[in-house]
Amino acid sequence: MSNRLEGKHVLVITSNTGIERDELIKPVQALQALGAHVVHASQAGGTTQTFVGDTEKDTTVRSSKKLAEVNAGEFDALVIPGGTVNADTLRQDADAQQLVQAFAKAGKTIAAICHGPWVLINAGVVEGKTLTSYPSVSTDLKNAHAAGWVDAQVKQCGANGWTLITSRTPKDLPAFNEAIAKALEAA
Repeated sequence: MSNRLEGKHVLVITSNTGIERDELIKPVQALQALGAHVVHASQAGGTTQTFVGDTEKDTTVRSSKKLAEVNAGEFDALVIPGGTVNADTLRQDADAQQLVQAFAKAGKTIAAICHGPWVLINAGVVEGKTLTSYPSVSTDLKNAHAAGWVDAQVKQCGANGWTLITSRTPKDLPAFNEAIAKALEAA
């Protein structure tokens, strides 16, 4: 175990169902292994249901807080896992949108993978940013006035005072996790 991120606090937000398992579990494990304190908050708190793909139920994971109970000021970075249902549910959640806006306004790191950028679109923070995502989200990003979409493992964009990290799919998790770690080290 490395202490590379000791003293850093990371918030992971999800709905209570439809979360892509690896996009939740692997960043949490990777960041904790580097010494970060990671809190998982979900809409209702308690148990969250993960999936492999969008149809195969997998494990349940406990979240430690409700989104409404979280203060963005206590964290250095925000991570938004994908999963179509998860991202579609979160993008309609006022507490999730408020958290994204608070992290952006405070100049903190926000990382979203797969369909996670849908939450960023609804929070109104993608304009002028270049992102990657699951390919089907690219049109939504363009319609939300993102500066561009790239087909890359990970895309980091630092425009407008805060760092945005995005990735496409679970295959990109090693690069995604490392980009989050480097951004936290630089903060």
